[in-house]
Amino acid sequence: MLDVGGGSGRIGEPVLDQGASRYVDVDLSDTMLDLARERLARFGEKVELVQGDFLTTELGGPFDVVLALGYFDYIEDADAHTRRIGELCSGAAIASFPRWTWTKGPIRKLRYEVINNCPIYDYTGDRVTRLFKDAGFARVELHPGKSGFLAVARK
Repeated sequence: MLDVGGGSGRIGEPVLDQGASRYVDVDLSDTMLDLARERLARFGEKVELVQGDFLTTELGGPFDVVLALGYFDYIEDADAHTRRIGELCSGAAIASFPRWTWTKGPIRKLRYEVINNCPIYDYTGDRVTRLFKDAGFARVELHPGKSGFLAVARK
């Protein structure tokens, strides 16, 4: 399993507890990967923590499952990132995507973009489906939630 932007390994822990044979977490932040190193130490060689840019870092693969949860909120070029997921994935990709809502949208824009100078991005269901289809996935299921989508894309 590959966890894109997996940070502290909070998803990796239950995945490994349930029997995953390999878990790779790629993240830009050394600080987050230090947290993952502590959290996942008991799993030994099943865990690989990689600091780097997802688009350019060598990650091996293919991976049966690729996760990108809370990742696309901050990704300007979602097309390139879903294509890379498609290249590395042999089975299923599971990713979350925020969508604009009038209740949360303005507050998120203020908090992230105005106060913290951190651009964020929103998606429509059609856009998410198109991203994965263009990346080589045959089937895309969208599970709408209150503030976004959970996409399950299969080869």
